[in-house]
Amino acid sequence: MRILKPMVVLAFFILVCPCITPVEAQSQTPEGAQEFADFGDFKLQKGSVIHDFRIGYRVLGKLNPDKSNAILWPTWLGGTSQDLLQFIGPGKVLDPVKYFVILVDAIGNGVSSSPSNSKTQPSMEFPQFTIRDMVEAEHQLITEVLHLSHLHAVMGVSMGGMQTFYWILAYPYFMDAAIPMAGSPESTSFDKLLWTAEIDAIESDPAWNHGSPSKQLTTGIALAKEIDEMNSTSPAYRVAHTDVTEFDGFLSQIKETARASGGAASDQIRQRQAIIQLDIPKDLGMTLEQTAKKVHARLLIINSPQDHYGESNSRLRVWRCGWRACGESGLRLWTSEPELYLRRPYSRTLLGRPLVGSHNDVA
Repeated sequence: MRILKPMVVLAFFILVCPCITPVEAQSQTPEGAQEFADFGDFKLQKGSVIHDFRIGYRVLGKLNPDKSNAILWPTWLGGTSQDLLQFIGPGKVLDPVKYFVILVDAIGNGVSSSPSNSKTQPSMEFPQFTIRDMVEAEHQLITEVLHLSHLHAVMGVSMGGMQTFYWILAYPYFMDAAIPMAGSPESTSFDKLLWTAEIDAIESDPAWNHGSPSKQLTTGIALAKEIDEMNSTSPAYRVAHTDVTEFDGFLSQIKETARASGGAASDQIRQRQAIIQLDIPKDLGMTLEQTAKKVHARLLIINSPQDHYGESNSRLRVWRCGWRACGESGLRLWTSEPELYLRRPYSRTLLGRPLVGSHNDVA
């Protein structure tokens, strides 16, 4: 997704803290290498079970003596932990010299248990899962495999932002800070329409064969990517970056690269279905206002008003609810928009400001 890099580069400032003396690594696995944890039968929120469940993850950096520098970063829609590695390193979003970074592959991304890699539940035999299921798998990884009882922060982009919202509400005392980017605690009717349209596009491919793919999918994947392109950026961005004389080439490139096996197409469908079902307030038996008051972590919500992933009005509602919660419970909340961050670099003098109010207040 084109918006990811400028957004994640902005999140670093809330996490800056005094340098920490690292302890010895917890294992001999090369730093950042792909690892897996096996959980056997994993029961899902709706009652189904993923058999032989495994979750993929990568760790970078070292835990400090009191285990207070761990940061969890789950993947976005279709993303992998390998995609996140580009943001980890000295001078990047997260510095592994300071932090113990945990990158997690969300269920259904083709690395963790997914329709594309399950031997016993292949393709659409793989049960539907939810954003809550992703978070529960991550919690099990953090507590039972990595043996951590607390995190310094949870952060994520897009579907990763949705997981971040679930973390701060399902486990409100588990982290000190949270940064959901281009995420939302609930899917609006527009969100549902967007992801349903992309699923319908995939399933329109003749090779889909009513959920029993006969061969590689092309036309349906291309149509879904076209819909994706319309929503991942603004009309102004597309006009500015694709001249009308270049449009045929732009469209041809989408079609030429649109390929997916039946399993990979099923991955795309199942993750989109998880997003469509997202409704954290309903799951917790609360209103949106009540969920905002449940937050105990320092919270920075980064919104992307230019894309249509996670309709912006829903995010604005969250911000307004959070503002009321600030006044009542002393929560610190800074709501802002990514493009404001890009106008100038942040200095360390800003990092110590109380995270209350809007970035528009900062000169």
